[in-house]
Amino acid sequence: MAISYNKLWKLLVDKKMSKADLRRAAGIAPNTMTRLRRDEEVTLTVLHKICSTLEVNIGDIMEFLPEETSRD
Repeated sequence: MAISYNKLWKLLVDKKMSKADLRRAAGIAPNTMTRLRRDEEVTLTVLHKICSTLEVNIGDIMEFLPEETSRD
């Protein structure tokens, strides 16, 4: 399964908050924000910090997507 943080980016737009604002408010390292932008895995601790900062549930910031299988 693939991870998508598109919900997080849309939420930030709705809250008029930049990615840099979120990083500072949640205390997230710059390299972790890069991982989020690339839709890569991050720890539950990071997700908890984001959810706490934005006062949302985990399903409001991410989702799992089925990976497309290639047919050879």
